[in-house]
Amino acid sequence: MELKQRKIRFGLIGCGVNGTKQHSRLLADMPDAELVAVCDNVESKAKKLGELRGVPYYTDHRELLKRDDIDVVTISLPSGLHAEYAIACAEAGKHAIVEKPMDITLEKADRLISTFRKAGLKLTVISQHRFDPATVQVKKDIAAGKFGRLILGTAAINWYRSQAYYDSGDWRGTWAFDGGGALMNQSIHTIDLLQYFFGKVDSIYAHCVTMGHQIEVEDAAVATVRFESGAIGTIVGTTCAYPGVGSRLEIFGEKGTAIIERGGLAFSAFREEGETDEQTKQKTYRRSAANYDEDGGASQPDAIEMSAHRLQIEDMIAAIREDRDPLVTGEEGRLPLEIILAIYCSAKTGQPVKLPLT
Repeated sequence: MELKQRKIRFGLIGCGVNGTKQHSRLLADMPDAELVAVCDNVESKAKKLGELRGVPYYTDHRELLKRDDIDVVTISLPSGLHAEYAIACAEAGKHAIVEKPMDITLEKADRLISTFRKAGLKLTVISQHRFDPATVQVKKDIAAGKFGRLILGTAAINWYRSQAYYDSGDWRGTWAFDGGGALMNQSIHTIDLLQYFFGKVDSIYAHCVTMGHQIEVEDAAVATVRFESGAIGTIVGTTCAYPGVGSRLEIFGEKGTAIIERGGLAFSAFREEGETDEQTKQKTYRRSAANYDEDGGASQPDAIEMSAHRLQIEDMIAAIREDRDPLVTGEEGRLPLEIILAIYCSAKTGQPVKLPLT
């Protein structure tokens, strides 16, 4: 049966929180997708999820990849294993969806991108907030020139994770497998949106500290950013903001402002052509109280709202059927990784860091 006439068949590698409570649940509920098999090297996790979804389970990903009834594999493993397992998928002729970050070094990210490009296979990196209605609207407004020249962007990700969260897996909070802390694991999506709106980064100066947890990596960080356009910005990320405050992204241009808060468009205003300062004073701006709750994950990692994930998976299905790139390619997934690695480099050296990293 042709791809356009049948469901796209998925394998899932990684049966932890993301794999079990998010990806497998989404796939089970999507009419154009079918979960065929799951895998985790911890047999109890694989068995539990396999039985829950009524599919075979494996403890060796190589056995799962031998199946000829899998079109695409979702990788939901510790970050430092993403490229290794995704490349194995490409070598087995499977498309792949990779959780963020795509890996923890640019070398592995580049190898991952190159492998899929050479194999002619689709690769997407989970960047679900690009599919949020608020993001889509702001991106349209930027393209339409409603902001004028972008001047300043501020990203604040004030989340909370307990020590028990980090202790729940020996990979959490480590450089080797998590690749970083509050920035690499929790803040990466908002950092992605900041550069998605403002464009390429020219330089970064940053500080990172570990003060609220017993972990190797940072639990609080601040960075100042200069973009190639001349605009400037700030990034603040933490997992010490008890009990989990939320995320906020502010976009300021010469003719307008937008604020994305908890995944929703909380405020936007634009100066009309020829508008005087007196007319501006008379305008009333409505702040949105829309139903947005992206930041369930601000305090609990298994409470992240999944509607945007669904849109990204639907886009991947469409990309496979239409033989086109997904909207978030491997190259796009690399961008926030490079920014975060530049922040770490600046924090370590105490010096500004120019991009691209070499």
